[in-house]
Amino acid sequence: MIYKLTLLFMGFLKEFREFAMRGSVVDLAVGVIIGGAFGKIVTSLVNDVIMPPIGFLTGGIDFSAMKYVIQPGDEANGVAETAIAYGNFINVVIEFLIIAFCIFLVIRGINSLKRKEEAAPAAPAAPSNEEVLLTEIRDLLRAKQ
Repeated sequence: MIYKLTLLFMGFLKEFREFAMRGSVVDLAVGVIIGGAFGKIVTSLVNDVIMPPIGFLTGGIDFSAMKYVIQPGDEANGVAETAIAYGNFINVVIEFLIIAFCIFLVIRGINSLKRKEEAAPAAPAAPSNEEVLLTEIRDLLRAKQ
């Protein structure tokens, strides 16, 4: 019984290893890790570089602090403020647009590289040994005539 379970477990491990080491799974894992780091970079770009000039152009408005208060908070009675933070939503939309644009540029670059590879004509295949021998025989027969 233990032997059968061990064989079953070993088969499962082998199958899982084959699945995990497939190129697409490894590529996906690398993409997720790089995407997470890239997300932090874009967040910093939006919050620290893009939004301050936009806030300056709009008269010093801080988008992340913009909200619509539904019910004001009252600390004395322990009532929390209820608000819709649409300014933060604006920041997130700008982050999304920047990420989408960067991905578009990367995909566009990859596609242009693929087009260049497809445009290059393939070199003709070298003749087989049989064809070479037949060509030599033909040439010898022509030379005898």
